Amino acid sequence: MAKLTINDLKKIKEKVEREDQFRAGEKRVKITVHMGTCGIASGAKGILDTFMKEISEANVNDVLITTSGCIGICSREPLATIEEQGKEPIVYEYLTENKARQIFKRHILKGEIQMDFVLARGREQEVKGDGK
Repeated sequence: MAKLTINDLKKIKEKVEREDQFRAGEKRVKITVHMGTCGIASGAKGILDTFMKEISEANVNDVLITTSGCIGICSREPLATIEEQGKEPIVYEYLTENKARQIFKRHILKGEIQMDFVLARGREQEVKGDGK
């Protein structure tokens, strides 16, 4: 395993601070573009760029954008998760740049979930004890 540099640690700190803005309620929406190898190969970089452009053009400051690694559903890439304060997360699948623009304009700005593109709603639940 490679050793972490000071620059690596600074990047980790910046990412944690950005994520804390959403957890602390300072941001209304968090967009996570899943950028594992499979996602990147499927076009996730273009999806990330599209969301970033839409945020800039809409001049909104209550939307946080971040990336993550693979979420284990490689056949459905590119994927993005939209989290709104107080609502269940929505995972969108088979994204294109046009779908990302639509998701931004309709879901993020107007609150209209784009059901045609939804893979999943909510979070995985951990089963405790004997599964009952």
